[in-house]
Amino acid sequence: METWQEVLRTNSIRSLDLLAEKFGPENFPDLDRLRLAAENFEFRISPAMVELIRSPDDPIWRQYVPTADELDIVDGIVDSLNEDADSPVPNITHRYPDRALFLVSPVCASYCRFCTRRRKVGDPEKIPMSQFESAFLYLEEHTEIRDVIMSGGDPLLLNDRRLDAILTRLRSIPHIQIIRIGSRVPCHLPERITPELCDMLRKHHPLWINTHFNHPDELTPAAVKGLGMLADAGIPLGCQTVLLKGVNDDAEIMKQLMHRLMLARVRPYYIYMCDQVAGAEHFRTSVQTGLNIMKALRGWTSGLANPYFVIDAPGGGGKIPLLPEYVESSNEDEVVLRNFRGDRYVYRQPREEARVSHDPEYFLQPTFELKKGRKRTAKPRRKSA
Repeated sequence: METWQEVLRTNSIRSLDLLAEKFGPENFPDLDRLRLAAENFEFRISPAMVELIRSPDDPIWRQYVPTADELDIVDGIVDSLNEDADSPVPNITHRYPDRALFLVSPVCASYCRFCTRRRKVGDPEKIPMSQFESAFLYLEEHTEIRDVIMSGGDPLLLNDRRLDAILTRLRSIPHIQIIRIGSRVPCHLPERITPELCDMLRKHHPLWINTHFNHPDELTPAAVKGLGMLADAGIPLGCQTVLLKGVNDDAEIMKQLMHRLMLARVRPYYIYMCDQVAGAEHFRTSVQTGLNIMKALRGWTSGLANPYFVIDAPGGGGKIPLLPEYVESSNEDEVVLRNFRGDRYVYRQPREEARVSHDPEYFLQPTFELKKGRKRTAKPRRKSA
């Protein structure tokens, strides 16, 4: 039986020539420009993703196959989130007060063409442990950091021994309470989720994993099995999805994705607007597209299936949540609301005089408005003895 390393090494597609051989040269009419795009950013499609491609330009193809659109830079930014400016030492980004990002691996099983870190991922050489020393020292010195997010590249492409060594060192720092791992491995390379990996990870609780699925087709039986193994190891799972034109910018597709994540015991966490990164501008939708999708989720399906919709602000502003507008107006007397169906309701603000009951035997129910403007006030009910 092949190891996960052998699966990745021998069965991935790493060249445009192999891609054209598999899917037909007619689907690559401008191969020279595509080579330029592939040279600008690492190119690899894992076996799991190759098997999911049904036709050229389908949602899986769009995420992983280079396109000449990557060469058209309009307002894209190389370091769109300004991570390097918030990096006090190599491999650490410290932007938020109590948490830090720790980049531990430069490689991925598949390289997403919309990647925010196009500028730095793809180096096949793993980082020597000695190069992490300044990162560990920084984390030890900054006692305000209680939460460390391991990212990359993909941390789960480290072997078990290296990953265990990093987690052990982090766990030796008293003020670090939570460790999170960000990984697309359950999607791209489910063979990596082994019993041995799960046994090692469970030693380092409380440990969380945020994975990344963008389309319901990516939740293959193998991916769901791997997610189940991680969940059975006691690891809470979340999902960070990126809103991508031609991939998931459709309310029904996004709803299917959220439902399938829940069935796989994964809590939808974020839907991100695609970052304003150079080389990925053709993936971006309007903000209103995302707000419309959130309207189609909120109230129409389980609250557990409703992630936060955020923009990771260009220039390093951090994650800013966006919500459809449900408040029509607000003053000291009342708040006027629209629910998910568009029906109008009035919530009465608390009043000082209403807090004192002149008759302890009674209490009043609030007034609310129905869709057609008819008011209904509940009659006072006598408290039970």
